[in-house]
Amino acid sequence: MQARQPKLYAEMGSPDTVEGRFELMTAHIILLIEALDAQGERARSQSVFDIYISNLDGALREMGVGDLSVGKRIRGLGEAFYGRAAALREAFSRLPDRTLLTALAQRTVFADAPQRDPAALVDYFVRCRLELRNAPVLASPLWPMP
Repeated sequence: MQARQPKLYAEMGSPDTVEGRFELMTAHIILLIEALDAQGERARSQSVFDIYISNLDGALREMGVGDLSVGKRIRGLGEAFYGRAAALREAFSRLPDRTLLTALAQRTVFADAPQRDPAALVDYFVRCRLELRNAPVLASPLWPMP
């Protein structure tokens, strides 16, 4: 739900494309998993990851990817997930310097829209991470999860 907020696209300029949506969903899942892990909720973070992969599998099938290709595509998306998770951890470790986080947003979320400024989205990710790290995950006002 969080990655589908209209303001991410309308106000922050995230591309409303398959790739743009994948990048936003992945970033949100990484932030949530990081917060769950920090709170000692490893089983819940694994469940979130499992649901994420299951949803990717379902989305690929809905897009017409054949059964024989789904596994290979999921493997590639899983590798992308782990690469982005490592890059986000590194970028967040450099805060308050946002240079690395801005560059990461530019080459992932805004890869298809290099003319757009990722500053608002970067601010949003920093706020989300702080909120998730400092409050019980499901009680966070930035994450109105059911």
